[in-house]
Amino acid sequence: MNFIPDISISTYDYDLPEDRIAQFPLKVRDESKLLVCDTSHASEDVFKNLPKLLPAGSLVIFNETRVIRARILFRKPTGAEVEIFCLEPVLPALELQEAFGQKRSVTWKCMIGNAKRWKQGILTKKFSIGGREGILGAEITGKTTGQYHIRFSWEPWDISFSELLMLAGSIPLPPYIHRRADENDAERYQTIFARQEGSVAAPTAGLHFTGRILHELKARNIVLEKVVLHVGAGTFKPVTSKTIRDHDMHPEKMIISRKTIETIAGWQGKPVVVTGTTTMRTVESLYWYGVKSMVYKTDDPNACVGQWDAYNPKYQAGITTQESLEYILGLMNRRNAGYLEGMTRLMIVPGYKFRISDVLITNFHLPQSTLLLLVSAFTGGAWRKAYEYAMAHDFRFLSYGDACLFFRQ
Repeated sequence: MNFIPDISISTYDYDLPEDRIAQFPLKVRDESKLLVCDTSHASEDVFKNLPKLLPAGSLVIFNETRVIRARILFRKPTGAEVEIFCLEPVLPALELQEAFGQKRSVTWKCMIGNAKRWKQGILTKKFSIGGREGILGAEITGKTTGQYHIRFSWEPWDISFSELLMLAGSIPLPPYIHRRADENDAERYQTIFARQEGSVAAPTAGLHFTGRILHELKARNIVLEKVVLHVGAGTFKPVTSKTIRDHDMHPEKMIISRKTIETIAGWQGKPVVVTGTTTMRTVESLYWYGVKSMVYKTDDPNACVGQWDAYNPKYQAGITTQESLEYILGLMNRRNAGYLEGMTRLMIVPGYKFRISDVLITNFHLPQSTLLLLVSAFTGGAWRKAYEYAMAHDFRFLSYGDACLFFRQ
């Protein structure tokens, strides 16, 4: 398919010393540095000043996903540690909320740390629940490339898998944070607006927000809306191919309320500020779902946006954002749906034409990553100048690091 961008990933490299990767969060969320970058100028500010820096009449959109305690540590009788990282449910339900509500047993697709120490048999782990002792068992029931199907079973039977993870699991910090999660991370690796469980990584741009910032935004008549994109472990998947066209983008679950879609549809011509790359991918996917529905004249309640849909000539039909969103709302009204749910694999790379997002709040991203390509697409390639400025001015990088405020080029 010759419409797929042929971009060399090596072009998006930069030197990131280990000591610039933040290993711990700041004590106060909104005291982090904020790099402000417009068409040709980068400057330093503090995140708590964000409300003063956003355009008047803005709409700010957040991702209210919540990180689950997806990492479970087992210790074998030999003393060897085995770590299981839950990725997505397999049995008896594929839908996240249904899977979280299961009791007695579930099967999830997982990654295993120190897998060579666990060839067979059942691993067990004790946990405490209301003064009682519980026990969790795990066994391998299948294997795919680099991933395993793990059947979990537990007692007492009357607790759900979601409750079990709270009792026996821990917060899954990113692999570049070289320490175990502690109880402080259980609070600091969640945004203050996290509501819906489902992510195995935080939407880190949101980690800088505090109640006082939200209060000040509202005081300035800036409207706040929310979406959900459950972040998968694929967000840390490195690009191993030489060109981005050969990279397989991971699917992620998105949920958008009718109220949010109505607000965005009525905001055309005024600034839309997206909090993080996850929010950006969600709202941009919304446009492409509407376009696909209009082109095919379909009414599929399970929205699906492919990796390269935004570059496919058959979807370049001159459909405006307003037309796309109103078509979606019409579909939802006909089936009396309060939410649009589906999966997106949308990849945003240089050359992408943004349909909804005008301002991006984001953290700094890994070299040669899909997220860095997204930032490059949004900034017209100005990311390198911004990152050089950040290096020269002692900014902290990645999930627990400082933030950027980019205005679309």
